[in-house]
Amino acid sequence: MSHRPSSGLAAVSTALLAMSRHLEVRDVLKTIVASARDLLDAEYAALGVPDDHGGFAQFVVDGVSDAQWKAIGPLPRQHGILAAMLHDAKPERLPDVRKDPRFEGWPSAHPDMSDFLGLPIKDGDEIIGALFLANKRCPKPEGGCGFTAEDEELLAILAQHAAIALTNARLYERSRELTITEERSRLAHELHDAVSQKLFSLRLTAQAAAALVDRDPARAKGELQQVAALAAEAADELRAAVVELRPAALDEDGLVNTLRTHIQVLDRASRTARVTFDSSGVRALPASQEEAVLRVAQEALHNALRHSGADEVDVVLVRRGQGAALSITDNGKGFEPRTVRRAGRHLGLVSMRDRTNGVGGRLTVESAPGKGTTIEMEVPGG
Repeated sequence: MSHRPSSGLAAVSTALLAMSRHLEVRDVLKTIVASARDLLDAEYAALGVPDDHGGFAQFVVDGVSDAQWKAIGPLPRQHGILAAMLHDAKPERLPDVRKDPRFEGWPSAHPDMSDFLGLPIKDGDEIIGALFLANKRCPKPEGGCGFTAEDEELLAILAQHAAIALTNARLYERSRELTITEERSRLAHELHDAVSQKLFSLRLTAQAAAALVDRDPARAKGELQQVAALAAEAADELRAAVVELRPAALDEDGLVNTLRTHIQVLDRASRTARVTFDSSGVRALPASQEEAVLRVAQEALHNALRHSGADEVDVVLVRRGQGAALSITDNGKGFEPRTVRRAGRHLGLVSMRDRTNGVGGRLTVESAPGKGTTIEMEVPGG
């Protein structure tokens, strides 16, 4: 990063555009902090979102390494200067934060900070965060602060737009939570229908076997074999539904590991098809794109394993430019995409296209009767 201060309309515009590209709250917070630090050429920047218990629900830093952050320990409480910004709702520009009477110290592993600029982020009258910078990278007057009144004005502009971006991200996440709830209800309904049908067939077949066991043992044996097959299918339906209903561990494990685990489970559960996964060079994507890739993969795998008759399904995820490309290929019976659309049997294609378009991506479907199917999704990255 350059040590020349960024200033002017172009720098502010760059920071605001960076914030507007993200929808996930965590991504927005990280972008706000990085943009503020770059804009005002500070050594450290942080943003805290307060909770209702005297602490912070989220606290994002820039300029501190992962090892340093781990050594610092638990998230800070609302005290000292941070509490003042949250409670008094006014900016704080200090030549040396350590000499302020409200300063209460910091953990031993915490980096040393002197000059300080902070202000609250407000949505109307509600304070939704505190944004602060420390250690302006420039020569400082004796006993003075490196941050200027102009810096404070720039940060105030950034904070106003940060409030809009953060509020929009929160609304998006609430909307997505409702969508996830609806999706879980749909999956539960599908599970009920699929397993109920299997169990009904299982009961009828078992009754037939019981009726035949004395007068026609050979036929009874055949019916019992059918009972075993139906029981296995019901178990497969249950396993697949559990995998789909289980929350994905994207935040903890990342897209590649989450997708690999999902495919390993499907491969073990499937009695008819081998499912493989390969990945190369994929970097972390914005959270909304990673979730979309995972959900499209799940939908495509569902179709391949339940409807295509394939005995081999290959999933590949590779880096493409700043983003990634996902492909799911099966050697099943295939279909004619235009005929499927006219018949109203979309096989989840509408859902996959909606998810892809929602994150600025592109989806292609290649299939023909008797020639299998390949679904490819490309996302742009961040």
